[in-house]
Amino acid sequence: MTIFPLRSARHVAAIGCFIACATVLSAAGNDWPVYLGDYGSSHYSTLDQITTSNVQQLEVAWTYHCGDARTTGSLISSNPLIIDGVVYCTTPLNKLVALDAATGTEKWRFDPFPGADGGLNRGITFWKDGNDRRIFFGAGRFLHAVDAETGCLIPDFGERGRVNLSPGQDDPGSELMVLARSPGVIYQGLIIMPIKVGEGPDATAAGNICAYDARTGRLVWSFHTIPRPGEFGYDTWPPEAWKYSGGANAWAGLSLDAERGLLFCPTGSATFDFWGGNRVGDNLFSDCLVALDAATGKRVWHYQFVRHDIWDRDLPATPNLLTVRQNGRDIPAVAQITKSGHVYVFNRETGEPLFPVVEQAAPPSDLPGEVTAAFQPVPAKPAPFSRQRFSAEDITDLSPASHRAVLNRFVKLRPHAQFLPPSREGTIVFPGFAGGGEWGGAATDPKGVMYVNGQEMPWVIDMVEFDVMASLGKQTYLKNCASCHQADRVGNPAASVPSLVGIMDRQALAAVRTTVRSGRGVMPGFGHLSNAEINALMDHLGSGADNDTAASVSPKSKKKTVNPVSWVTTGKLEWRDPEGYPAVKPPWGTLNAIDLNSGEYLWRIPLGEHPELTARGIPLTGTENTGGPIVTAGGVLFIGATKDEMFRAFDTQSGRELWKTRLPAGGYTTPATYSVKGRQFVLIACGGGRMGTKTGDAYVAFALPSVVSEKEK
Repeated sequence: MTIFPLRSARHVAAIGCFIACATVLSAAGNDWPVYLGDYGSSHYSTLDQITTSNVQQLEVAWTYHCGDARTTGSLISSNPLIIDGVVYCTTPLNKLVALDAATGTEKWRFDPFPGADGGLNRGITFWKDGNDRRIFFGAGRFLHAVDAETGCLIPDFGERGRVNLSPGQDDPGSELMVLARSPGVIYQGLIIMPIKVGEGPDATAAGNICAYDARTGRLVWSFHTIPRPGEFGYDTWPPEAWKYSGGANAWAGLSLDAERGLLFCPTGSATFDFWGGNRVGDNLFSDCLVALDAATGKRVWHYQFVRHDIWDRDLPATPNLLTVRQNGRDIPAVAQITKSGHVYVFNRETGEPLFPVVEQAAPPSDLPGEVTAAFQPVPAKPAPFSRQRFSAEDITDLSPASHRAVLNRFVKLRPHAQFLPPSREGTIVFPGFAGGGEWGGAATDPKGVMYVNGQEMPWVIDMVEFDVMASLGKQTYLKNCASCHQADRVGNPAASVPSLVGIMDRQALAAVRTTVRSGRGVMPGFGHLSNAEINALMDHLGSGADNDTAASVSPKSKKKTVNPVSWVTTGKLEWRDPEGYPAVKPPWGTLNAIDLNSGEYLWRIPLGEHPELTARGIPLTGTENTGGPIVTAGGVLFIGATKDEMFRAFDTQSGRELWKTRLPAGGYTTPATYSVKGRQFVLIACGGGRMGTKTGDAYVAFALPSVVSEKEK
C-alpha cells in the first residue's frame, strides 16, 4: 500500500461538506443518487407509491433512444443516477447523457472519445460542493470529471478534465490494460476507484484500489491488491510474483460505510485465471472481501473466499451493507454473494462470519507445476442459491435426444466435484463462469432480507500444454483470445462471442487491429501486445494456421514473461444440449429471498420463461439471467435480467409475480426508481446484446397513470 501526502488545508476545510454529502446520498427520498441506490449497495428505495395492489397498472411513461447501438456487440450495463429531476446514464457506445427525468428529453451529451467506442460502463458517481456539481465517469482507462449542468469537462481536474488510471496503479504492467468500468465512491473529498484489468496469461496489471482528490484528481492513496515486499500477504505468493502477476481487482465495484469510514472491496482472481503454477500460494488479496480504512487505504480486515483460484471465481458483485439481528442484538453486517451461489455474512466491523464456515477438502491438480489449496471455505448457512453438483441424475431430460447427447459427453469428462481443477480431459464448472451470482448483485431491505437472482448453467473447460515451439501468432492467440473465442476460433454465439473464422474477409485489417488494440464493447483491449505480436496475430487470424511469423520474444514482452504460464485453456464453453438449452435439468434461473437474520430461505421461484417450452407443456424452467433486482418500500421487487427480455414485478413477501411486460431489448442491468413531482418512476436500460439476444439502445421509464399517481400523493 502507498499513502501519498496529506491533502491541502483548503481541502481539509471542506471535509465536513463531503461527509454531509456522503450521508445524504441514498435512495431514502425522491432520488436514486448513487450506483445501486446507496453506498451500501442495498438496491433499496423508500418510495412506496407503487404497491403490490396497483403495480398491475404500470404503463410506459417515456422511452429514450440513445441512437448508437450496433447490430451486434453492444449493450448497456448502466444503473442510472437520478438527481433533482435529471437522469444521468450511459449509452451503448459509452457516451454520458443527461435526460429530463419526467419526460426522457435529452439535455446534453458528452462523448469521451468522439467517433469511437467508449467501451463498457456499469455506472457513474455524483459529487457536489455548493454550486460545483460533478459526474465522475469512467471510459477506457480514464476517469472523467464532467460538469453535471453543462456536460463539459471540468478543466482543473486532472489533465484537462480527466485522470489516467494506469499510471496511478504504480505497478509493473499497469499501462498494459486498465479500464474504468464500475463507478467509484466518494468519501471525505476522495473519489475512490475500482478498476478492470486483464486476466489472460500475459496480463500483469494488478487491480490496485486508488483514491484521488475529488477536486484536483491528484492521487492520494493506493492499496496494493498483490502485496509488495514487507506488506501483509506478501508471503502468500512467490517472492517476485508482484512483478509478473496481475488481476485481484475489484472490478464489480465498491461499497462504503461512511459512518465507520470503512470501504469494502470485493476482488477477483489472480492471473492467469486457470493455471497458477507460477503463483504457488494462497495469493492474497485475490478473491477477497477487503475492508479498508477509506481515508488512508490501510487494511482493517479481509476474508478470502477461494484460495489459489484457478476457476475464475471472482467476487462478482458489490457487497451489501445491512443490519441483521442475532441473539437479541443488532449487528452491522456485510453480505457478499459469489459466483458459486453462496452468501457469506460478516460482522462489518470485525470481519467475523455470522454463520459457520466449513473448511472443505479440495482435490489436487494433475497438471505439472500446479499446486492447489488443500482446503476451501464454504458457508454452512445460508444454503447456496444455485446447485453445487452436476451428476448423471442432473442431466437434462428435456427430450430423449437431448439427454443422450449430454450423457455421451458427460461420460468422457471428469466426474464433477466442487473445486475440481481444470484438466486435459475437460472439467465441469457448475455453477459456471457467469454464476451463480453475477455482477447485477443482490438487493437487501431494512428487515435484513436479501433478494438475489441466480443462474445454473454448466460450463466445461479443458487445458492444453502451452506450445513454446508454436508460431508467435498462434501463441498470442492461445494466450489472449482462445478462452473466449475458442482454440478453433468458432466463438460462442450463445454467449454473444462471435466467430473469428474468416474475420479478415468480413472486416478490414485496420479495423481488426484497432479492435484488438483498443477493445470493443465487452471485449477489452490488448494494449500490452507488441507490434510484432499484433502483426503475427493478424497473420494467424487470416490463415488459422500455425505458419505465420516465427515465435520470438520482443523487448516489450520480456518483462511480462519473467515466469510464464505452462498451461492455457482451449476455451471455456457453456454446455448446452442440441436444442441450445442448458445441459442440466431446470431450473436454469431462480429468484430467491433469504432472511439473513436466520440464514433461512423465505421463498424461491424460477425466474424467466422459455415460451416455446411452456407451449410444449414443460413447467416453468427459468432462464439464464444477468442484471440485479431493486426493492421498494411499497413491497415490490423489480427485475429485468432474463433471457426472455421481460421486465417483472414480484411481491417481496411471497415471491408472487404481480406484473410483467416485454422490453424493446433485454434489460440486462439493475433498474432504478425515483419520484418527480409526486409521481414514482421505475427506469431500466434495455441494451440487450447478451446471451445471444438482439441489441438495443433504449431507456424505458414506467409509472402509474397520471390520474392514479395524483390519488396516491
